[in-house]
Amino acid sequence: MVASKPVDFRKGMDGLVALVAQVLAADPFAGDVFVFRAKRADRLKLLLWDGTGLCLVTKRLEAGGFTWPPVQDGAVTLSPAQIRLLFAGMDWTQIAARSPALVRPSIPAENSQKLL
Repeated sequence: MVASKPVDFRKGMDGLVALVAQVLAADPFAGDVFVFRAKRADRLKLLLWDGTGLCLVTKRLEAGGFTWPPVQDGAVTLSPAQIRLLFAGMDWTQIAARSPALVRPSIPAENSQKLL
Protein backbone atom coordinates (compact mmCIF):
# COMPACT_ATOMS: atom_id res chain seq x y z
CA MET A 1 0.00 0.00 0.00
CA VAL A 2 1.47 3.35 -1.06
CA ALA A 3 0.63 6.51 0.87
CA SER A 4 0.37 8.83 -2.11
CA LYS A 5 0.83 12.12 -0.23
CA PRO A 6 4.40 12.99 0.75
CA VAL A 7 5.18 12.56 4.46
CA ASP A 8 7.62 14.30 6.75
CA PHE A 9 10.70 12.09 6.45
CA ARG A 10 11.78 13.01 9.97
CA LYS A 11 9.08 10.57 11.11
CA GLY A 12 10.44 7.34 12.45
CA MET A 13 8.85 3.98 13.00
CA ASP A 14 6.31 5.09 15.63
CA GLY A 15 5.24 8.15 13.63
CA LEU A 16 4.67 6.06 10.51
CA VAL A 17 2.74 3.40 12.48
CA ALA A 18 0.44 6.17 13.75
CA LEU A 19 0.04 7.50 10.20
CA VAL A 20 -0.92 4.03 8.91
CA ALA A 21 -3.51 3.57 11.64
CA GLN A 22 -5.00 7.09 11.66
CA VAL A 23 -4.69 8.41 8.11
CA LEU A 24 -4.72 5.23 6.03
CA ALA A 25 -7.14 3.40 8.39
CA ALA A 26 -5.07 0.22 8.08
CA ASP A 27 -3.52 -2.21 10.55
CA PRO A 28 0.27 -1.70 10.56
CA PHE A 29 0.71 -5.15 12.15
CA ALA A 30 -1.21 -7.12 9.49
CA GLY A 31 1.91 -7.97 7.45
CA ASP A 32 1.27 -5.52 4.60
CA VAL A 33 4.08 -3.37 3.20
CA PHE A 34 3.45 0.37 3.53
CA VAL A 35 5.40 2.68 1.23
CA PHE A 36 5.92 6.37 2.00
CA ARG A 37 7.39 9.09 -0.17
CA ALA A 38 9.24 12.27 0.68
CA LYS A 39 8.58 15.62 -0.98
CA ARG A 40 11.57 14.83 -3.15
CA ALA A 41 10.66 11.97 -5.48
CA ASP A 42 14.03 10.25 -4.98
CA ARG A 43 13.34 8.95 -1.45
CA LEU A 44 11.06 6.31 0.01
CA LYS A 45 10.47 4.45 3.25
CA LEU A 46 9.00 0.96 3.62
CA LEU A 47 7.31 -0.06 6.86
CA LEU A 48 6.35 -3.67 7.48
CA TRP A 49 5.61 -6.12 10.27
CA ASP A 50 7.48 -9.40 9.72
CA GLY A 51 5.74 -11.34 12.49
CA THR A 52 8.39 -10.66 15.13
CA GLY A 53 8.89 -6.91 14.86
CA LEU A 54 8.57 -3.79 12.75
CA CYS A 55 11.02 -3.13 9.92
CA LEU A 56 11.75 0.31 8.51
CA VAL A 57 13.73 0.58 5.28
CA THR A 58 14.85 3.87 3.76
CA LYS A 59 16.10 4.24 0.19
CA ARG A 60 17.45 7.22 -1.74
CA LEU A 61 18.09 6.93 -5.47
CA GLU A 62 21.43 8.35 -6.53
CA ALA A 63 20.03 9.51 -9.88
CA GLY A 64 16.49 10.21 -11.01
CA GLY A 65 13.38 9.61 -8.98
CA PHE A 66 10.80 6.97 -8.18
CA THR A 67 7.60 6.74 -10.23
CA TRP A 68 4.80 7.63 -7.82
CA PRO A 69 1.03 7.35 -8.14
CA PRO A 70 -0.82 10.69 -8.42
CA VAL A 71 -0.98 12.62 -5.14
CA GLN A 72 -4.38 12.16 -3.50
CA ASP A 73 -5.83 11.51 -0.06
CA GLY A 74 -5.41 7.98 1.21
CA ALA A 75 -3.41 5.21 -0.32
CA VAL A 76 -2.97 3.33 -3.56
CA THR A 77 -2.74 -0.46 -3.47
CA LEU A 78 0.06 -2.01 -5.54
CA SER A 79 0.79 -5.67 -6.14
CA PRO A 80 3.94 -7.18 -4.58
CA ALA A 81 5.55 -7.15 -8.05
CA GLN A 82 4.75 -3.46 -8.51
CA ILE A 83 6.23 -2.64 -5.09
CA ARG A 84 9.43 -4.50 -6.04
CA LEU A 85 9.64 -2.51 -9.29
CA LEU A 86 9.01 0.76 -7.44
CA PHE A 87 11.72 -0.09 -4.90
CA ALA A 88 14.13 -0.89 -7.74
CA GLY A 89 13.54 2.58 -9.21
CA MET A 90 11.74 1.21 -12.27
CA ASP A 91 8.58 2.64 -13.80
CA TRP A 92 6.03 0.14 -12.46
CA THR A 93 3.23 1.81 -14.47
CA GLN A 94 4.74 0.61 -17.77
CA ILE A 95 4.89 -3.07 -16.87
CA ALA A 96 2.00 -5.13 -18.23
CA ALA A 97 1.12 -8.60 -17.01
CA ARG A 98 0.81 -11.40 -19.52
CA SER A 99 -2.65 -12.67 -20.29
CA PRO A 100 -3.31 -16.19 -19.01
CA ALA A 101 -3.09 -18.99 -21.55
CA LEU A 102 -6.50 -19.97 -22.90
CA VAL A 103 -5.44 -23.26 -24.48
CA ARG A 104 -4.26 -26.26 -22.48
CA PRO A 105 -1.18 -27.93 -23.91
CA SER A 106 -1.92 -31.37 -25.34
CA ILE A 107 -0.04 -34.54 -24.43
CA PRO A 108 1.54 -36.32 -27.41
CA ALA A 109 -0.15 -39.68 -28.17
CA GLU A 110 3.01 -41.76 -27.58
CA ASN A 111 3.15 -40.52 -23.97
CA SER A 112 -0.54 -41.06 -23.19
CA GLN A 113 -0.05 -44.76 -22.22
CA LYS A 114 2.62 -43.81 -19.66
CA LEU A 115 0.09 -41.72 -17.76
CA LEU A 116 -2.33 -44.64 -17.27
